[in-house]
Amino acid sequence: MLEEDLEHVAAEDYHQLMRAWELKHRVTTSQCVTSHTLFREETRWPGYYYRGDHMKIDDANWHCLTVSQRDRESGEFSMNKAPMHNLVD
Repeated sequence: MLEEDLEHVAAEDYHQLMRAWELKHRVTTSQCVTSHTLFREETRWPGYYYRGDHMKIDDANWHCLTVSQRDRESGEFSMNKAPMHNLVD
C-alpha cells in the first residue's frame, strides 16, 4: 500500500521534491534490508539483526556477503551469496 501511495506524492517546491524522493528511496532500502535479513537464516549480532527463528550466528553457512538484484517489473528481489574476503585478521 505504501508503494502505491508513493506514486501519488506531490511537491510544491524543490525541498519537498527532495523529501519525497528520499521517502521513496527509504521505502526501497527498507524492503531490501528486510529481504536480505529473511534470506540469511541466522542472527547476526550485536547490532545487526536478530531472528527469533534462527537465533545463532552461523559462520559455516553465512560468513559471506548477500548480493541482491531487484526486478523492475515485479519488485521482487533475487538473492545470492558472495564470498567475503577479510583484509584484516
